[in-house]
Amino acid sequence: MPSESLTGVPVSPGRASGPVVRVAEPLGEPASTPAPADPDAEAARIDPAAQTVAARLEKLAETATGEAATILITTAAMAADPALVSSAQALVKTQNLPAPRAVYQAAGKFADALAAAGGYMAERARDVLDVRDRLVAELLGIAPPGVPPLASPSVLVARDLAPADTAGLDPEKVLALVTEEGGPTSHTAILARSLGIPAVVAIRGLLVLDAQALAVDGDTGIVEVADPDAAVVTAAKSGAIEWDGTGATADGHRVKVLGNVGSATDAQAAADAGAEGVGLFRTEFCYLDASAEPSVEEQRKAYTAVLSPFRGKPVVVRTLDAGADKPLAFLEPEDEPNPALGVRGLRVAFDRPEVLDRQLEAIAGAAQDSGAEVSVMAPMVATAAEAAWFAERARAAGITRAGVMIEIPAAALTAREILEAVDFVSVGTNDLAQYTFAADRQLGAVAKLNDPWQPGLLRLLKIIGQASKDTGKPAGVCGEAAADPRLALVLAGLGLTSLSMNAPAVRAVGASLAATTLAECEELAEAALAAADPIEARAVTAASSVAR
Repeated sequence: MPSESLTGVPVSPGRASGPVVRVAEPLGEPASTPAPADPDAEAARIDPAAQTVAARLEKLAETATGEAATILITTAAMAADPALVSSAQALVKTQNLPAPRAVYQAAGKFADALAAAGGYMAERARDVLDVRDRLVAELLGIAPPGVPPLASPSVLVARDLAPADTAGLDPEKVLALVTEEGGPTSHTAILARSLGIPAVVAIRGLLVLDAQALAVDGDTGIVEVADPDAAVVTAAKSGAIEWDGTGATADGHRVKVLGNVGSATDAQAAADAGAEGVGLFRTEFCYLDASAEPSVEEQRKAYTAVLSPFRGKPVVVRTLDAGADKPLAFLEPEDEPNPALGVRGLRVAFDRPEVLDRQLEAIAGAAQDSGAEVSVMAPMVATAAEAAWFAERARAAGITRAGVMIEIPAAALTAREILEAVDFVSVGTNDLAQYTFAADRQLGAVAKLNDPWQPGLLRLLKIIGQASKDTGKPAGVCGEAAADPRLALVLAGLGLTSLSMNAPAVRAVGASLAATTLAECEELAEAALAAADPIEARAVTAASSVAR
């Protein structure tokens, strides 16, 4: 008999209780038989189905805003992707597969390539699988999987939620979200925060819990069986968040509040949200669909479109985070037994420095075109020598300010030496956590280890913060840890000088800092560092007079 109380990873604050509505499981594998009598006619069914699915998602996007609209538009584009459609059509014609099975296999290959990439790109694999299931359902003539119509306010229970499903939720009907899988950096987590819906993910044993009603605490991660006859309860939603747009504590200590972006749409959303600049501009979008390396001019134009909303403001551009584990054919990757620990990030540039040099040239040109105050940083840096090598090439390209990502424990432990070689560092807490705890950030079974409140991770961040103080050089955070308004206070107390996040979190984090002094942030940091686990870390900071 499962316990009446379970604990997962809290990803969106608030408390609610009410009746349970279970989300249907994803579609299973469609049959590979019978072979189509007319393969050409069967293949011809795929593109209209893709256009229908895309149109539905685009229609849903018209009623959404911010991050939700962006995700729906992106998912619609995936559904109509010519590469996916043509790959599935080829499987029908060459392997005599029914169209649903061909789509299933083709999309599976795309998702596997993204999952192998790790990091941000691996998180997009879930989007592809969602598109796959919608296309298969359309071809089979059945209802797509997803959230059923809600007759009354309910707690949604699911194995996992597709980003497009989360984006389409009505906060007035959804009291809370709870999932057995997923993690703190998933789109479900990001969207739940933006919609103001309490959410807990990675709850082992959730799906076998026999409950008609649940009480969900999005602050502690505790989910309990509730009385189905009790009245629906939800924490009062806060009103409009007041923030003057300057990232600083109540006593004036500056902590810049910046945006994470990966496209021109993201950049505009961050600017609209009031971000003071960009702490992480992911440049992979310029390469992923390219069969050959984009030219300097192509890159320059694409980067300029992203930089333009931030004329006169700081933007940190991360150079290509790719390698043998990424689907970039022009890099001619070799097979590796463990790509996550192989030639990726800056390590690619050691073998192919000309690719890095051309990208740096394009970034320098885009900085001139856009008027943004551009810095660059390299991903997957392990040593001070690597950091110095990158900084030299960046400056040779005409970019005066160069830094690196700290995503590897060795880099955190030698942060002082690295900061002596570069102008700044930025911590990718998502990857730093997964490498510190040897826990794949995409795997729900180990998601609790990737909780950004883990004291072990916070102690590494303290080393980085202290190195920043000692060298007088900035050290920011650009992982999802920065999007938690209370954890943001802890990060400031640890000595981090900027916080960068997805657009929906900007105002809440800015307001949280503005309401708290630096001394109070340091008090919260010490309390979190002394905790035995993430649950205690959250509890002691929540109980602090500072938090109240």
